[in-house]
This record gives sequence, structure tokens and C-alpha cells, in this order.
Amino acid sequence: MKFVDISMDLHNHKSSAVQKLALTQIGLIFSLFSVINSSNFNTFAKSSANMSINPVVISSSVKQTATVIFLHGLGDSGNGWAEAMTQIRQPYVKVICPSASPMPVSLNQGFRMPSWFDLFTLDESGPEDESGIKEAAKLVHSLIDREIETSNVPSSRIAIGGFSQGGALALYSAFTYNKPLAGVMALSCWIPLHKSFPAAAISNKDMPIIQCHGDCDPIVPLKWGQLTASILKSFAKNTELKTYRGLMHSSSDMELRDLKKFLETVLPPV
Repeated sequence: MKFVDISMDLHNHKSSAVQKLALTQIGLIFSLFSVINSSNFNTFAKSSANMSINPVVISSSVKQTATVIFLHGLGDSGNGWAEAMTQIRQPYVKVICPSASPMPVSLNQGFRMPSWFDLFTLDESGPEDESGIKEAAKLVHSLIDREIETSNVPSSRIAIGGFSQGGALALYSAFTYNKPLAGVMALSCWIPLHKSFPAAAISNKDMPIIQCHGDCDPIVPLKWGQLTASILKSFAKNTELKTYRGLMHSSSDMELRDLKKFLETVLPPV
């Protein structure tokens, strides 16, 4: 029996204050972290079937004028990327890293793990969980709407992003959201339901998009990123694909520096 982890976040930007627990089960290793509670999101999260009740929320250190929402990959949690996003944000930016709830994943023989939607195959032409992707996108939209309501930050000052499965969801959510967003960070991922585009893109065709992909990625091959870039360029006006030599299915200091520059551009001080 073979299990696939398409999200294992290998960058070394975890907070030293967070205790790392290694869990090995049937050959699959996950990194679990203590969750930072946020009372602001408890009501919303409890009503969202696929969201953790405890998203990681890092408040801005000065008056908040912008927000970054980042989605983890398969088998991870919001803690997996919270520290990295906090390190590259500006002081006026709030960081939100929600966690997906465990669900059976067909790709891994029904084994339950944190996942935004079901995955059937790693074949780019294979079947996709259309209903699950669309439901997950609605949850992301609800999270954005709640942030606008509670923090009084306009959608144009909210950037979203994600790694692997989370990056795929971030892309799909942005193009199917009916308000303008600041930009999208799409790391080591693909665009879901790609045959539905450009028709599925109801908005945000002008927003800046940065794709980041390792040229040695054995899980989500670079060709997926290149195919996604080609699809995006057919209807989106401000996209860039950055590739990183020798990088596998993970992140790197160079990638994080590029993301920091991207966020400084799309979320400048006001």
C-alpha cells in the first residue's frame, strides 16, 4: 500500500517556540504543531465543515491595513506556514493560516488526513473532485468576507496564497471570488478544474499572481506549473512563474525572499 504526501513542507522556517511533534503512521509522516487560538474566528470556523476551529492568526504589530491568508498543503496544518508568512509580512499586515479538517483522501487509499478537497490522482488529465473544490472555495470566500467585516480591511488589501493543494485552492478561489483581491501566491501547485477556464474566472483577471515552483519537484512536477502558467496567461494579465533550481516539493530562502518582495509590491503601506 503506497501513500502519497503532496504537501510536505520542508522549509526550515518554523518558530522555535512551537514544539514539533513527529507522527509516523503507515509510512506517512506529518508535522503537527500547537495551534494559536483566535476567538475572532471561532464562530466562523465552527460553521465551516472543512475548517479547523483554531486557525493560526498572527496580528499586525502596528495598525492593521492589510491581510494575508495562506493555505497549507495536504497533510499539514495552519501552523506549517504561519511562521514563514509572519517573517515576510510587513508590520501592518495580519496573517491568517486556516487548517483543513481531516478527510478520507482517495489518492491515499482513503486514509484520513487534513485536506481541502479530495484527490483522486496525480495525473494532470485525471478526474478531479469538482464539488469538493467548489465547496472549499466557498469557505475561502467566507473567510475573506469575514476578514473584511471584522477588520474593516477592503478586499483589495487582502492577498491569498497557498502551497501545493493549498496553492491550487488559492488560485481557484481568487478567480471565483466576486471582489478584487491584492494578489495570489501560488507555490508548487496547479490550477484545479483547468478545463473550466477562462469561463470560470468571474473576476480578478488583473490581479498580480506569482507562481513559484522547484525544477526538481517529484510530486507536483514543474510541467504542472508551466501548464498552469500557460492557462493563466490566456486570460490573466499580470502573472509570473519563478522556478528554483534544485528545489523539490518544498520552499527555500530564495523563494521566501521573492514572496516578500511580492507582498511589499501588492500590499504597500497606506
